Amino acid sequence: MSRIGKKTISVPKGVTVSIDGQTVSVKGPKGQTSWTVIDDVTVTQEGDELTVAPRDESTRARAMWGLTRTLVANMVHGVTEGFERKLELVGVGYRAALKGSNLSLQLGFSHDVDVEPPAGVTFAVPKQTEITISGIDKQAVGEIASKIRRLRPPEPYKGKGVRYAGEKVRRKEGKKK
Repeated sequence: MSRIGKKTISVPKGVTVSIDGQTVSVKGPKGQTSWTVIDDVTVTQEGDELTVAPRDESTRARAMWGLTRTLVANMVHGVTEGFERKLELVGVGYRAALKGSNLSLQLGFSHDVDVEPPAGVTFAVPKQTEITISGIDKQAVGEIASKIRRLRPPEPYKGKGVRYAGEKVRRKEGKKK
């Protein structure tokens, strides 16, 4: 039995949820999003709570039960508060700047690297060495953050590179004489 799937999803004030067949649409102050639920799971709305239940006791239905509940809960959280990832640039000359809505990065290459945000995602650069990625879709925010980190991952000797805020980089000892 799914312990996550059993929990109900509370819908806060100012958020409207509409269920049309297997399509769940959520609209809130930050925007709107929709997703088509897999056929093995049903989503029902009772007042200001959403309930997710499997259609039968098949292994696939039980596997999708908790996943569906989490994805719908993330949609509700995204349109109310949104999601955010912070990245840090560590290294001499590593900088970030905004060019319109695009992100321009100087990461020690011979050229600047420009990153275009996907739909629904915005970049902010509070300092030259900090990047804030925000949006209503948790998956899109996390994916673009990992793509930016992959441009120059932190290396183990000096720790230079792009890292998530608060990420601990395992350091190696250098060469000895």
